[in-house]
Amino acid sequence: MTTFRALVVSQNPEGTFTRRIEQRSVEDLPAHAAVGAQGAAGAYDVLVRVRYSSLNYKDALSASGNKGVTRTYPHTPGIDAVGEIVETGDSAGFRAGDEVIVTSYDLGMNTPGGFGEYIRVPAAWLVPKPAGLSAHESMILGTAGFTAALCLAQLQKHDVTPDKGEVLVTGASGGVGCLSVAILSKLGYRVVAASGKQDARDWLMRIGAAAVISRAEADDKSDRPMLRERWAGVIDAVGGNILATALKSTKRAGCVTACGLTQSAELRTTVFPFILRGVALVGADSAETPMPVRREMWHRMSAAWKPAPDVLTALEEVVGLDGLDTKIDLILHGGVRGRVVVAL
Repeated sequence: MTTFRALVVSQNPEGTFTRRIEQRSVEDLPAHAAVGAQGAAGAYDVLVRVRYSSLNYKDALSASGNKGVTRTYPHTPGIDAVGEIVETGDSAGFRAGDEVIVTSYDLGMNTPGGFGEYIRVPAAWLVPKPAGLSAHESMILGTAGFTAALCLAQLQKHDVTPDKGEVLVTGASGGVGCLSVAILSKLGYRVVAASGKQDARDWLMRIGAAAVISRAEADDKSDRPMLRERWAGVIDAVGGNILATALKSTKRAGCVTACGLTQSAELRTTVFPFILRGVALVGADSAETPMPVRREMWHRMSAAWKPAPDVLTALEEVVGLDGLDTKIDLILHGGVRGRVVVAL
């Protein structure tokens, strides 16, 4: 019987939650006939040996007992994983030894995730790891990079090309934000990064930002329905009034993509950006993206959209399972810059 190490979050009788590294068995993983909590039915017939994962804000919520993310404990978070297949059922197109990426769906939410050395998932969740990415590089990207890629694809769909002007990235020191900066810059866009971290300016410039503005500069408090046109496009990872401000200051026929809510889930705005300038507001849902689109985004990130090696290195900090506990607390309080890669 194969045993492995995993970060396990448990609920105590008094309602508090504890995190510790435990020895688990592959027999503890979902049964072959399990059904994902989000309706992703199908056999959990693929056993994957995880080599790397990454830390996301949603992981930190799960690791802190947030029942909106994870309903039942004990649980192993980790919405990202990359590794090789150990066992597979009758899954067409996959075999033992194949390197695969698993992100989103129910992984790490109610299905044991990438903070364990093994996962068992449906074959329908698997993306073949592109040859242009190492396993390590794929987790510098992870769900954050995949979300950034979805947002960029929407900007391009709405004809936001580098010659159209500046692109604003909010929450730029976070996972989605910093990868948006890096990928946009690689493709020739002039990127303006907005961040609440005063010490992140030089780092943001190093990974590709042409200019850096403060959170206050991106957060208009005037209640004016419209502002001066500035942005050709926007990738917003924070929501709230910063998203409303971005809408008010986007150029005619520009596009604003929304993929986060770290400031607020509420959006107070008017119809004026839409009916006076034809601004498009488009969402990015990384959890349930159809597989053909998912594979295409990973292909792009392994080729033309892949940041330079020195930029990828600048984006990351690597920890093992034993170093996760501190990072979970930090990311919940906005204390993490860039990407935390978990080496298993």
